Amino acid sequence: MLQAHSTIRVTGAERLLTLLCEHFAEHGEVVSEVGRGRVSFEYGTAVLASDDDTLRVDVASVDPIQLSYLKIGIAEHLAEFHEGELPEISWQGDGLPAGSPLPWFRELEVVRSEALTPHMRRVHLRGEDIGRFAQGGYHVYLIFPPKDRSPIWPVMGDSGLPVWPQGEDALTRRVYTIRSIDAARGELVVDIVVHPGDETPGSDFALGARPGDLVGITGPGGGEAPQGENLVLMGDDTALPAIARILEDLPAGTRATVIVEVDGPADEVNLVSKADLDIRFHHRQGAEPGTFGALPRALRDLDWQAIGPDPFVWAACEFQDFKAIRAHLRGELRMSRDRHLVVAYWRRGRPGH
Repeated sequence: MLQAHSTIRVTGAERLLTLLCEHFAEHGEVVSEVGRGRVSFEYGTAVLASDDDTLRVDVASVDPIQLSYLKIGIAEHLAEFHEGELPEISWQGDGLPAGSPLPWFRELEVVRSEALTPHMRRVHLRGEDIGRFAQGGYHVYLIFPPKDRSPIWPVMGDSGLPVWPQGEDALTRRVYTIRSIDAARGELVVDIVVHPGDETPGSDFALGARPGDLVGITGPGGGEAPQGENLVLMGDDTALPAIARILEDLPAGTRATVIVEVDGPADEVNLVSKADLDIRFHHRQGAEPGTFGALPRALRDLDWQAIGPDPFVWAACEFQDFKAIRAHLRGELRMSRDRHLVVAYWRRGRPGH
C-alpha cells in the first residue's frame, strides 16, 4: 500500500474538513465525526483530521496514479472551499516528486491525417505505453502546444496538482473520443470535427496536422457503452465518434435506434455493429450547427412501442439541444434518470464548451 500525508496550516480547518467530507460523500463512503473523517473510494482512502488551524490529510492507494488522483482531489477541493488564498500544500511519503511528468500523460506523434467527411478529419497518432487509454472510458483530453514552439508539458507540483506552462508556452486542452486504439502497436485514432472560428485549436490541429507533429493526451474517462437491450443513441457531428464506438461494442441481440444530425449526405459515416440497427441521418442543409433542432424533433416523433420495452436513451449534442432532449425525457416522458444519459458536448458561441 502506497501512503502519503500533508499537514496544512489553514484557518477554519474544521469547517474545511466538514465541507470535504460532505462533497466526497457523493463519490465514496464517508465516516465522519467532529474533527475527523475517513473517505473510502474504489481506488484508495483519505483520512482527514482537524486541530485548531491545522488540517492533516493521509491518503493511501495500491497504485501510484490513483494516489496522485487522491492528492489532486484534496488540493482541488481545498482551493474550491477555502476562502482566500490557497494554503501551502506539500506531500510527504510515497508518490511522484514535484517536477515529474504526469503519470496519466503521454506524448503522441502524428502519423497521418485524412479527410473522413467534408466536416471531419481522422488523425492517426502514435506513442509509447498507451495501454491505459484502452480501458476506463472513451474520452480523453488532447493537449495542443502553441504553434511553432516546442511543447513544454505539465509536471507534478508540490501540492499534488499539475503545474501547467504559462505565457507563450501555455497549452490548450479539448475533450475528444478515442475512435480506435491498438495499444500493442502504440497507435491511436481520433476523429475531429473541423469548423470555422477564432478559437478552434482542435480543428486547427486536425486541418494542419503533419507527420511528426506532437500533441499531448491525458485520461481516459467517461463515455462507455450504455447497457440495455433496446437503445436510442442520438447526437450531432461531435458525437459521431462516440456513437460509432458504442455501436462497435454492443453485443448481438441488442437493438439500437441511431439518430444523427449532420450537414448533408456527404457527412454521413458508415456505422458498424453486431446489434440490430435502425439508423436515421437528419441533414441541416447548410444551417448553422446548434440551431437546426433535428434531434429534439426526432425524439418527439419516436414510436416508443416500436423501440421496445425498457429503452435506454443516450444523447450528446449542443447545449440547447441537450436541454430540450433532457426536458422531454424527464418531463413529458417521465423517464427515470437511470434510463437515460444526456450530455452537452459543446455550447454555441462558447469556445471550449
